Amino acid sequence: MKLILAGALTMGFVIAGLFFLRFWRQTRDRLFALFALSFFAMGLNRLVLSILWVNSPGGVRGPWHDRMYWVRLVAFLLILLAILDKNRSPRPSSPGPR
Repeated sequence: MKLILAGALTMGFVIAGLFFLRFWRQTRDRLFALFALSFFAMGLNRLVLSILWVNSPGGVRGPWHDRMYWVRLVAFLLILLAILDKNRSPRPSSPGPR
């Protein structure tokens, strides 16, 4: 059951990454590119964790499990960087009311 849920979670991350990648291709906005990269990293992280869990004896956590948290940290930092970058970039001025 755990592997089914891990596969569904991996698929969800990849679909979210593809969703943001599609918007990046339309707009070329860095926000969407960084979000896509972040979700692909989280999907890859979940896939690797699932593969390592299956190949470990009895499904026991190994020393690799704690190191995989760094990938998630980087992914969330990418999301934070994308948001900060979007808020700091100059916005085109819209004409005021006449």
